[in-house]
Amino acid sequence: MKILLIGGTGTISSAITRQLAAEVHELWLLNRGTRKDEVPTNVKQVIADIDQTDEVLRLLGDEQFDVVGEFIGFVPAQVERDIRLFRGRTRQYVYISSASAYNKPAASHVITEGTTLANPHWEYSRNKIACEELLMREYREKGFPVTIVRPSHTYCERGVPVSVHGLKGSWQVLKRMIEGKPVIVNGDGSSLWTLTWNEDFARGFIGLLGNPKAIGEAFQIMSDEQLTWNQIYECVGNALHTTPRLYHVASDFLAAVAPAEWDFEGNLLGDKSITVCFDCTKLKRAVPGFCCTTRFDEGVRRCVEHILTHPELQVEDPEFDAWCDHVIEAQEELKNKLK
Repeated sequence: MKILLIGGTGTISSAITRQLAAEVHELWLLNRGTRKDEVPTNVKQVIADIDQTDEVLRLLGDEQFDVVGEFIGFVPAQVERDIRLFRGRTRQYVYISSASAYNKPAASHVITEGTTLANPHWEYSRNKIACEELLMREYREKGFPVTIVRPSHTYCERGVPVSVHGLKGSWQVLKRMIEGKPVIVNGDGSSLWTLTWNEDFARGFIGLLGNPKAIGEAFQIMSDEQLTWNQIYECVGNALHTTPRLYHVASDFLAAVAPAEWDFEGNLLGDKSITVCFDCTKLKRAVPGFCCTTRFDEGVRRCVEHILTHPELQVEDPEFDAWCDHVIEAQEELKNKLK
């Protein structure tokens, strides 16, 4: 197949790029080239800002694609741009949405593709819903060949997944563990969460490409493994060869006291604090044999080993570190006053 990925070097898409490049496919990437040195040599790179549509059309010329995959479309205007660019130029347009688009809280903790889409807490999710609605309308009314994919929390070796962190990522949480400082965990840490290694996700995604069962359909792709947040942080500590000091704080309190730009209302109340169990039966019917094989304790060990040997990924966040200390101190003071 001839495949164009818009993006192709991010957390989710980098594994897809590697796997497709290793197979008998003609793979193109369209992005700004910030990680071009990491791309396999047999991949054709189109370095451009996709919002500069005239330049993109010039670079693509008359090329036709079996599949176009969109990994960096976040608002309806970007999807409308893609429809203009690729209508009549691809047999399948695969849009990466988000499992955070499901209703919070849903009527049932078991989530299928039929679960209602609605998220009152997170604008990011509402924009994804709007993109999905636009694409499905184009499919129904004009035959635009869309497939929608909803990942949950997918991770790779570049960052350790944690629930409470600042704008600079998870390293400061790991650093607190290494230094023996308490790390904040949302709620009592007992809510269930699903984490998916990006190479596992890639196999499910690739199985949908060129798949006639996928046109006009939505699929969620994630692991069948569910862990509590306490277990997740304990796995991170084990990978660091330390016992983490978990400090529990109510999610709504964290959302109320964190800086607005951290968007804990969306990230926690609209996503990570809610127990969900994803049912991937639909995907497994369309992609027989699909199975995630990387347990989180194995995946996070790879993450930690990679980060500890790559200093450029060890980005400190003193603002987040001081905020954690302040929240913990304030909660402890209140506890002592109420005794």
